Amino acid sequence: MPDTAIPETVTVVFPLFEGVTQLDFTGPHQLFSRVPGLRVTAASLGGRPIEADGLRFDGLADLARVGRCDLLCVPGGYGTTAAIGDAAYLAEIRRLAAGARWLTSVCTGSLVLAAAGLLKGRRAACHWAWRELLRPFGAIPDDGRVVRDGRIITGGGVTAGLDFALAVVAELFDRPTAEAVQLALEYAPAPPFEAGRPETAPAAVAALVRARLDAGLAERRAAVEAAARQLQPA
Repeated sequence: MPDTAIPETVTVVFPLFEGVTQLDFTGPHQLFSRVPGLRVTAASLGGRPIEADGLRFDGLADLARVGRCDLLCVPGGYGTTAAIGDAAYLAEIRRLAAGARWLTSVCTGSLVLAAAGLLKGRRAACHWAWRELLRPFGAIPDDGRVVRDGRIITGGGVTAGLDFALAVVAELFDRPTAEAVQLALEYAPAPPFEAGRPETAPAAVAALVRARLDAGLAERRAAVEAAARQLQPA
């Protein structure tokens, strides 16, 4: 296990893939980029541009040419289904994870960490709709918004990435540093509705969203089961 002593400059890498949810990485990226001592890199296989929610991200680093990082942060998104079946992408995740001090994710990014064989026996957060898909990998689903298990820190669905990033900054540095970033970005969430979790959303709204998300569940479950089989001993 890598040494967890905090270096003077912490290198953070976001390994992006086609179909990533942009807020999964742009939220934490924004917070991390405001912290002195953090150097943030967004990368993709071959440095290829990435389409995310109708936005195009280019000028990305080539993931294979990123030598190492202190903190690996894997975002999620609908593209996770393909990402967990991409052997070249998972190989880079494993390579960077081997030398990283912290392994982190947002939303279904934890499925990528799990598919890379990095979450067996570990508690991890995930988007509520796909949290149970961590189990085939031997991971332990946790409904927390931010979950820490040793050097692994995971965030729940999408917007949890903001809370996750603040928790990570506090872990890497201290609480005043995290609070200063929170204040500078005026992060004082006060949603107009109590519909952010299925437990608090109106029943009709929860049913509608579940129906929409269930449309891709069978395909994602099949991808998870195939990826989990790849981790089993021959």
